[in-house]
Amino acid sequence: MRMKSVVYPIIFINIAVFILQNVLGGWFTDLLVLKQFDLMARPWTLLTSMFLHGGFNHILFNMYVLFMFGSLVEQRIGPKRFLTMYLVTGLVAAFISQFIYPAALGASGAIMGMMGVMIILLPKLRILFFFIIPMPLWIAGIVIALIDILGVFAPSGTANVAHLVGMSLGLLFGVYYKSKRKKFHKKFHKKKHMDQDDIDEYVRSGRI
Repeated sequence: MRMKSVVYPIIFINIAVFILQNVLGGWFTDLLVLKQFDLMARPWTLLTSMFLHGGFNHILFNMYVLFMFGSLVEQRIGPKRFLTMYLVTGLVAAFISQFIYPAALGASGAIMGMMGVMIILLPKLRILFFFIIPMPLWIAGIVIALIDILGVFAPSGTANVAHLVGMSLGLLFGVYYKSKRKKFHKKFHKKKHMDQDDIDEYVRSGRI
């Protein structure tokens, strides 16, 4: 059975966990948050920390970006690939974070991974940077990366390293997905007719 979409379920899980954080109190967050050098004792926190958030503004921004752009990316790479990309970029960003920060939580690493994929697949997409300044996505990506790089040297409580790791991995995923698209298009143009196997492969390829 084909997976229809993973973006909205991810958003739902994040919101549900955030509600539980506020209803159940600090012990719930403490149980699921990723703490420095504590991964061996609490390995589940590598995953669960991705669905925690530090406040309303934190989850609002992350879910807004996921809502606005997640389906756009998912339509081009397919839900299974999207889920793989989201989890891998988020998990690796969290893993690196636990060596640097006392505690880590949030979907930002995975969100930045998604942005990295978008920069490769949709570089000329115009967005409103900070909801005000229109610019192509690839330029916005450079600005975001520079802000995070500066944040590494001027700590502000934001896991800038996790953002950079997530975006870097997302760029690599984007390059891979783009190469798959070129490979399929090359095969497609060599054929005069598409058979069922070709159609099935096109569906599996994520409709890119």
